[in-house]
Amino acid sequence: MTLVTPPTLDQEDDEMLVPHSDFPDGPRSMEVATAEAASAVDTQAVEDPPSARFTWTIENFTRLNTKKHYSDVFLVGGYKWRILIFPKGNNVDHLSMYLDVGDSGSLPYGWSRYAQFCLTIVNQIHGKYSIRKETQHQFNSRESDWGFTSFMSLGELYDPSRGFLVNDTCVVEADVTVRRVIDYWSHDSKKETGYVGLKNQGATCYMNSLLQTLYHIPYFRKAVYHMPTTENDMPSGSIPLALQSLFYKLQYSDTSVATKELTKSFGWDTYDSFMQHDVQELNRVLCEKLEDKMKGTVVEGTIQQLFEGHHMNYIECINVDYKSTRKESFYDLQLDVKGCKDVYASFDKYVEVEHLEGDNKYHAEQHGLQDARKGVLFMDFPPVLQLQLKRFEYDFMRDTMVKINDRYEFPLQLDLDKENGKYLSPETDRSVRNLYTLHSVLVHSGGVHGGHYYAYIRPTLSDQWFKFEDERVTKEDMKRALEEQYGGEEELPQANPGFNNSPFKFTKYSNAYMLVYIRESDKDKIICNVDEKDIAEHLRIRLKKEQEEKEQKRKEKAEAHLYTIIKVARDEDLVEQIGRDIYFDLVDHDKVHSFRIQKQTPFNLFKEEVAKVFGIPLQYQRFWLWAKRQNHTYRPNRPLNPQEEAQSVGQLKEVSNKANNAELKLFLEVELGQDLRPLPPPYKTKEDILLFFKLYDPLKEEFRYVGRIFVKGNGKPMEVLTKINELAGFAPEEEIELYEEIKFEPNVMCEHVDKRATFRSSQLEDGDIICFQKSSGVGSEQYRYPHVPSFLEYVHNRQVIHFRSLEKPKEDEFCLELSKLHTYDDVVERVALHLGLDDPSKIRLTSHNCYSQQPKPQPIKYRGVNLLSDMLVHYNQTSDILYYEVLDIPLPELQGLKTLKVAFHHSTKDEVVIHTIRLPKQSTIGDVLNDLKIKVKLSHPNAELRLVEVFYHKIYKIFPLHEKIENINDQYWTLRAEEIPEEEKNLGPHDRLIHVYHFTKETAQNQVQIQNFGEPFFLVVHEGETLTEVKVRIQKKLQVADEEFAKWKFAFLSLGRHEYLQDSDIVSARFQRRDVYGAWEQYLGLEHSDNTPKRSHVTNQNRHTFEKPVKIYN
Repeated sequence: MTLVTPPTLDQEDDEMLVPHSDFPDGPRSMEVATAEAASAVDTQAVEDPPSARFTWTIENFTRLNTKKHYSDVFLVGGYKWRILIFPKGNNVDHLSMYLDVGDSGSLPYGWSRYAQFCLTIVNQIHGKYSIRKETQHQFNSRESDWGFTSFMSLGELYDPSRGFLVNDTCVVEADVTVRRVIDYWSHDSKKETGYVGLKNQGATCYMNSLLQTLYHIPYFRKAVYHMPTTENDMPSGSIPLALQSLFYKLQYSDTSVATKELTKSFGWDTYDSFMQHDVQELNRVLCEKLEDKMKGTVVEGTIQQLFEGHHMNYIECINVDYKSTRKESFYDLQLDVKGCKDVYASFDKYVEVEHLEGDNKYHAEQHGLQDARKGVLFMDFPPVLQLQLKRFEYDFMRDTMVKINDRYEFPLQLDLDKENGKYLSPETDRSVRNLYTLHSVLVHSGGVHGGHYYAYIRPTLSDQWFKFEDERVTKEDMKRALEEQYGGEEELPQANPGFNNSPFKFTKYSNAYMLVYIRESDKDKIICNVDEKDIAEHLRIRLKKEQEEKEQKRKEKAEAHLYTIIKVARDEDLVEQIGRDIYFDLVDHDKVHSFRIQKQTPFNLFKEEVAKVFGIPLQYQRFWLWAKRQNHTYRPNRPLNPQEEAQSVGQLKEVSNKANNAELKLFLEVELGQDLRPLPPPYKTKEDILLFFKLYDPLKEEFRYVGRIFVKGNGKPMEVLTKINELAGFAPEEEIELYEEIKFEPNVMCEHVDKRATFRSSQLEDGDIICFQKSSGVGSEQYRYPHVPSFLEYVHNRQVIHFRSLEKPKEDEFCLELSKLHTYDDVVERVALHLGLDDPSKIRLTSHNCYSQQPKPQPIKYRGVNLLSDMLVHYNQTSDILYYEVLDIPLPELQGLKTLKVAFHHSTKDEVVIHTIRLPKQSTIGDVLNDLKIKVKLSHPNAELRLVEVFYHKIYKIFPLHEKIENINDQYWTLRAEEIPEEEKNLGPHDRLIHVYHFTKETAQNQVQIQNFGEPFFLVVHEGETLTEVKVRIQKKLQVADEEFAKWKFAFLSLGRHEYLQDSDIVSARFQRRDVYGAWEQYLGLEHSDNTPKRSHVTNQNRHTFEKPVKIYN
């Protein structure tokens, strides 16, 4: 464990930040770290700085069997902290990681502290690929930890090839800065700056920074306001209206604005908005969409007028009079950062002339191959110049994307006419002065795996800059907006003199990613006045109404403690809902009429309000209280008595509602006479029982409410059959069957009622439900659900499942109505029947991950679950989505087989072919090679094959022929099959079989790092053989041209250290070990540049992982 002083942090991360709490409804008790652990760390801090880095090395990581795991306590700013991780995820398929207050359990009431921090999982192979996420938080007793539930995917963390787990050890870093001044949450952006922020919808800060930049180009905002929309449009379905609405709120709202309507108008689901996208990509797609939507309107062409420039690509022959030109338009320019010190250096590189000569001559029409000059010059620049800085580049050496954090300067004023217009083509109109002033700087903070975006903008081009960071807007000075966003390295003053003599340098992970410049000559037109008259009247009315409704809701919320919501259910509600919206119990209270009544209002005054709304005079109203029974049903329990009706509404709520909800639920009983006019309610004695009746029709499979009856407790159903038949419209003597609906959770309980027994002996009471149907006669077996219990059982368990093909996991392909009680076999049979497949065992199903909205990584095994309900559960959530595949062989057979992907390297042809080998799990490596021999072309019939394990361009293992294949993992390692060369079969007693790898050297953070690439191989070296002799054989084996081979260097490498060899060195003398099984760290290295083309195949492609491009669907 180490503590060093880290970079200052001033960023917030991309994803939704949450306290880890296992109990979302409230705080949970915290475990307090032991004093021993705390003191062990305390002694390391010679002087406690307000910033520190804590390094936590976790050994035996894969063997951690606790749900959560805490680090030791460390001190920063006089406070105790610790890191909390969930090694297998906090109910997600990601590592969850949080910063935790180490002594929260013993702190005094009302404590709080504010910290900015960065959590890192260190990549132990390539440090620059470490995953960092940054945020800030006000810690308190309710939120004593804060961080990232989805820090990084478990698949990536546990993949040994990625470098996050080495020797089963994981290294975590926490950079913590404690701020004494706490104003984050009390900050009023509108009051302090005149501007408001945008709410982060998850990982949408990349979009928020772009939207703020576009909003603060007033000419653009005015054009958006003038796009034609109508009062019938819905913002969630219309990009123009959603953008108008968003801009209006940014202009006139006092608090931060939500972007949900806009992302809905893009056609994005919630999962899209929780995915980190690319600002540049979104900018282009959004502008293209708006350009398209503006066609045929008064603002057609605005996007082009603002953002479109043109350049000319040319090729000019040197020795003949021939020139080819092509004009192209651009909305933004991508400028190189790597190798360029500033924007001007990037423009120099952009217009750099390339000479086409030698093998690369240009084929000019009618002139043949010619020496030529090729380049780009600008014909015109737009009024608003958007510069995308190429902070992310593809690293071909490592076959991955990397972030360029190099220092890169950009000026406040940009002169693109400099040096007599060296960037301009001869056709350029020189009367236009291309002098630009900086309007906004979009910043990316973080690494290649994700991060946080925010923007520095000066809306009126004055000297005052503003920082727009999601909900928060602050005033900033010019240094913060410009110099501090150049990137590069920063040296931190030593906090502990003598503790560590070397100064602590760190890379600044926050730097400019996009720049917006406005041309000086156009600024008065672009920074124009935008007021209410630019906004369509229907939009003003709609948005003002929205604001009023929002204000009304806020007011209601503030006054909620003064009011009671009374929900009144009537017979009419039961008729409307039962058999449509609900089948069990009597009513959904959320769909009945509700009254908002002041608590001190006398109940009789409330009855007058009911009389007005329902037209039922006071003397005909009788109200019943509802009660939740022990079996979780909810029924009318008893009528209100006169004393209760004399109370206030608030007092009555307290009597009726032990759960202390703000609602009072009542049932209004109204008796109707023959003429359907209300009558006074009948006198009710203790002997009278109020029963509710539902009718079932097995032919139509129809269920409906038909009314209620008072019966005597000592009476019998037989005595009231005529009344019940009358409710249903049956003949008085119709034979009927009666059932009591008792409960429906977790299982349906519906029992036959004995018509000859008394109601009391059948344990019937007020509020009970009787379901009835005509007595089943001949032919009732033809019905799917002939009786009430079987119908209710069906309704309770039915489930509509949305099936999706695993190849198209975002699209519903078909739906089937199934039962939760269907077995595994029932489900696959129904799917096979729908697909017209004869053999259901060829269907393989995969469950849905409710958090990622993707298929789970592992499919469901054959009969691996009992019931459909088991397939739909994901942690504490239930899904209605399943994915299916149609296999070429039955699933039980496939599960008995092991599938391996083997890359076969032909001995003479320069080709690699991936073969899928499918064999029984008990098979051996010998069986794999025998199967492969049938599929590949060998150099001669008796050639022997071997299988090796290749990882990071090194050979780690030659598989013995007798090894079982069952436990071989080809998901992360490459399995390579090759012929064994003849010379290896006849090794002499002093010959050595050595590893030979390709490598390059790279300097990173003042350290030389060895990077392997290409295909590793074995080579036999003979006793006394010099490097010169070995080189001849290597050149022949690899078929490298003399000119290229002469540039290669040869080194002996052991455990990462390299020692260059001379031509006269005896190679075998360096390799004293004969055992090749652990010898991958001792090898002959071939140092040269990596010119090999990337192979198109990928052997360790994870199931279902893909990067989604930005799409706006509408």
